Amino acid sequence: MTQAVADRARGVRALGATLSMIKFQHTLFALPFALCGAILAAEGVPPWRTIGWIVGAMVGARSAAMVFNRIADLEYDRRNPRTGSRPLVTGALGMSFAWGFLAASVALFILSAAMLNRLALLLSVPALALILSYSYAKRVTWLTHLHLGVALGLAPIGAWVAVRGDIATAPLVLAAAVTLWVAGFDLIYACQDVGFDRQAGLRSFPVRFGIPAALRVSNLLHLAMVVLLVTLPAWTDLGWVYLAGIGVVAGLLVYEHRLVRADDLSRVNQAFFTINGWISFLVLLAMATDRASI
Repeated sequence: MTQAVADRARGVRALGATLSMIKFQHTLFALPFALCGAILAAEGVPPWRTIGWIVGAMVGARSAAMVFNRIADLEYDRRNPRTGSRPLVTGALGMSFAWGFLAASVALFILSAAMLNRLALLLSVPALALILSYSYAKRVTWLTHLHLGVALGLAPIGAWVAVRGDIATAPLVLAAAVTLWVAGFDLIYACQDVGFDRQAGLRSFPVRFGIPAALRVSNLLHLAMVVLLVTLPAWTDLGWVYLAGIGVVAGLLVYEHRLVRADDLSRVNQAFFTINGWISFLVLLAMATDRASI
């Protein structure tokens, strides 16, 4: 019995370390927008089979991106005090496990795309290349935040393709909004690592232009995101319920930016994790409620 309890405890610790390695909660940033793309494409709720494979593709792609980032950044994570507790750094998980998990995540993503339709499968490889290449973007460009935004912005396009097998204006507008949203909050998050990134030779907007400029640009990107979300009904039949929800989202973005100042980054995690998690779900809730009211 004692051995069984010990084995169970090790299993729980391994699961916790794995979820920490891939930051599973970050999937919640992109998944609601993927479901938004699916709702727009289906003009309602898509078949449950389609939803299941969309979720599979999202989990596979996001998990692959996160574990590849941990593998690529291992040496930097060992030197950065903020990331010293990550599982690959502490040895809670080994590199062989990480590579195996990466292979399984990629397989889940490609299988899910194949089960959806031919166009989804054809686009899966270039999409994966874009998502994984983010891990090296900060070595070569201070536009790394936009690269991350585009990677997550693929979510609503992919979901639209999954439902309809084509591409239209509406998912492109939603994807642009997601891109600006992600780039904006990643600018805030990157302000924490300016000192380390500069020392390590890594590139980011805050390193190149300073923290005050990064926070100002983040404001502008989030303003542009709201504008795009407000214009989305021009290409769909979304109505006042959706627009009311976007009004709440705009208020949350204002609150997010009030939490962080150039001379006080102590509440970055609250702005990054808590507020942005609510924003993605509120957009989904507003869109789903609006569709249900038609």
